[in-house]
Amino acid sequence: MIVIKSDQDLALMRPACELAQTVLEEVCDFVKPGVTTRELDEFAARRISSYGAKSAFLGYRKYPCHLCLSVNEQVVHGLATDVRLKFGDIISLDVGVVYNGFIGDTARTVAVGGCSVEAQRLMDVTEQSLYLGIAQAVTGNRVADISRAIQKHVEVNGYSVVREFVGHGVGRSMHEEPQVPNFDDGKKSAKLASGMTIAIEPMVNAGEPEVKILKDGWTVVTRDGQLSAHFEHTVLVTDSEPKILTCRSKTQSILRPR
Repeated sequence: MIVIKSDQDLALMRPACELAQTVLEEVCDFVKPGVTTRELDEFAARRISSYGAKSAFLGYRKYPCHLCLSVNEQVVHGLATDVRLKFGDIISLDVGVVYNGFIGDTARTVAVGGCSVEAQRLMDVTEQSLYLGIAQAVTGNRVADISRAIQKHVEVNGYSVVREFVGHGVGRSMHEEPQVPNFDDGKKSAKLASGMTIAIEPMVNAGEPEVKILKDGWTVVTRDGQLSAHFEHTVLVTDSEPKILTCRSKTQSILRPR
């Protein structure tokens, strides 16, 4: 069932989404060569707690970390380890928080110190595809309009879209209806309506779209070992233009750490 958010719901959900974006930006600023993903996870845990929130990921289906940390060929759901990041790596950081009873969900891929031209182009195209998808999130369109916009931009630039993992509705629960694929599967998709809140999150591979899950049961990697990038925003569907909820407010009045 698709949950349409009321004005009262959105008044509670917006701060959760802003908080998720704030934590994501803080974690991105903490990324540098020599830092371990475990240190990044511990830093995120402290920042989330300082705002009086909780990680939406820790313990979800027994996931053991506060955020998802996916390096280079890792696509999503990477785990915190003691391996140190190196200059030239790229890392996808996915933050989910619970605040006011609602979830904010956002992700970004960044370079560790710097990266190759090829890696930067992959990140740029993936982020561009996210915003092209968001532009389609208006009343009267269908989920497939989002999917097609993302897929077209990714593939015209020579990359591929991951099929096994998709975006989703989000609100009081981490995964609500509808699913939001980053490709057109040819099926009739849900019609978008004002008040829907969806996490749009293209996962884009430099090579082929196929992925596999490592023996840890969580980490998804590209099957061909090539790089992958991931960008995500939580978006509100409206009758006019879509609203990105995972953006920091100008005043930041609700995000003062304790």
